[in-house]
Amino acid sequence: MHARDAIFLEDLCPKLRVRRWRQNLHRVTNQRCIYCGKASESIDHVLPQSRGGLSVTENCVPACLACNGHKGDADAFGWYRRQSFYDPRRAMAIRAWTEGDLKLALRLLQWADPSSAAPQAQGVDHQTRQAAAPLWRWQMAA
Repeated sequence: MHARDAIFLEDLCPKLRVRRWRQNLHRVTNQRCIYCGKASESIDHVLPQSRGGLSVTENCVPACLACNGHKGDADAFGWYRRQSFYDPRRAMAIRAWTEGDLKLALRLLQWADPSSAAPQAQGVDHQTRQAAAPLWRWQMAA
């Protein structure tokens, strides 16, 4: 038996392929809405299907139900700019996502997420180091 002779479960059940694709979209963003950062519960089409948007990775982003419902049939970028939670880093991430650069999009989302490995976000207080020796007069003037 050759690999080309094998029958894969996804070939027999296309819904399984779609389910895995949707799960992977949520997984790459840590189950976070690409617009506001809350828990993602749905998939939103950046260019709505009613305007010719396709169900492809570059056009589908994880979104919470509130953002997906409020956006509706609107242009994603125009709608997002009018929101109170607008973040230019997330806007750049959405743009990178739609252009197919998922690596850059994920990097921008990590940067925009306040709970991502930043010492201040984890409750660690930043302490300024004090000078060990007294400053010279020319250093104090600067």
